[in-house]
Formats: sequence, structure tokens, C-alpha cells
Amino acid sequence: MGFELENVSYAYGDYPAVDGVSLSLTPGRFYAVIGPNGCGKTTLLDLLCGHKRPDGGDIRYNGHRLPDYGKRNLAQQMALVPQEYRVNFPYTAREVVAMGRYPHIGRFSPPSVDDMAFVDTVLADCRADHLAGRYMTELSGGEKQRVIFARAMAQQTPVLLLDEPCANLDVKHALRLLDLAADRVTRDGATVVAVMHDINLAARYADDFVFMKAGQVTAAGKTDEIFDVNILRSVFEVDVRLTYEAAVNAPQVVFLR
Repeated sequence: MGFELENVSYAYGDYPAVDGVSLSLTPGRFYAVIGPNGCGKTTLLDLLCGHKRPDGGDIRYNGHRLPDYGKRNLAQQMALVPQEYRVNFPYTAREVVAMGRYPHIGRFSPPSVDDMAFVDTVLADCRADHLAGRYMTELSGGEKQRVIFARAMAQQTPVLLLDEPCANLDVKHALRLLDLAADRVTRDGATVVAVMHDINLAARYADDFVFMKAGQVTAAGKTDEIFDVNILRSVFEVDVRLTYEAAVNAPQVVFLR
């Protein structure tokens, strides 16, 4: 069933960050949320995962309102890779990734041998196994990003919410992490919702695009149908040209000066 958003709004004081959004997000799809700075993309993710509650409207997940889920149950359903992650304590990367297992572990119980084996597998999948014993406070921005992505993968949820997952990554690691997310969609029927600024990279992975501007969804649909010069010009206020790149089997955008 996935997500159903009906006339959802959220404001920071007098500023409407999300303004009357209605949207359906079905399982087994990779969604890219695209739009200019300050258009409400991150706030939308925070609303989807229950970190924020709408000022108006309703969000349902699998037919139930988000407040009806307990925090533990919600953590078993959704994992978030935030845009920024700060840790001031000397946790190792392996310890941080192991935190992703906590929603599946009994209260006051430590991670099992199987849990930690899975943590090690996920670290390796994210090409971060060599960071396992290092402290998070010692890692670069890109290294931290891979560890936080691994933590979300270790959570093993049917929904993966990614807020600028490639912001601090080089091309090789960005492609690797997006490959892992896309595999979750095709192999497990997961729902991935990714806020991204690189529209061409997003087009390589996303089944659907959600374009936002000024807190509202201006257009949403399948990638090969929604890529339209007029929509792109309206959202980004820049002239564009569209091409199709056979090498990546996806439409690509050229932004003109």
C-alpha cells in the first residue's frame, strides 16, 4: 500500500515549508525528490518518517496513520539517511552501524553474533569495512556518509529515505550506494525516496520523479514521462535541453547559461 499523503502542510513559524502536498508512494519504486533549495524536500522526508508531525493534512503508511505506529515499530519500517549526521562521542563506525539493528533486538539485549555478522556484511557492501574500527570523529565527510548509509541498510526496513545521500561522496562511492538502494527496490520490493540535487544521476536510478517548488509538488510521475522541458524550466527557472543517453538508459538534462 505504501504512503498516502493528503493535503499535508508543515510550517516553520510563518514559513510554509510543505504546503498542501497530496502524493502516493507505492512499494517497489525508487522515487527521486527534486527541486531548488528551500522547497521543502528535507521537511517532506522528516514528515514521512515521523520525525515531524504535519500541521495539517494526513499521512498514512500501509493504511495506518503514522502516529498510530510506535517508535520501535516505525523504526522497523523506515530507515533515514539524514543530510547531516553529527556525533560527538567516540563511537566506532562498526558501533554506529550496529545501532541499525536495535529496532530488531529485544530491550536491554545486546546485538547477537548474527547481528554483528550482518553489520560486517553491510559495511563491506558499502565499501566501508576498512573503517569499522575507526572513530566517527576521525572520519571525513564522505567516510561518515558511507557509514550512516550502512547503518540504514543494517536496519533492514521496507522503506529507505535518503536525504542527499551522495552529497559528500566521490563518483565511485555514490554509484555504489545508489546501486545498493536500487537493488533493495528490485530484489526486495522496497520503497526508496531520495532527495537529490544531481538530476542526471537521479534519472539513472529513479523510477519516478517528484518535483517540488515553494513547498508544493508541481509535478510527479514516471521518469520517462515526467521529463519535460517546460516542467524543468518552471521548477529550476533555468533554460534546459533534454537528451537521451543510451549508455545509462536514461534521459539527461543540460542546463544552459
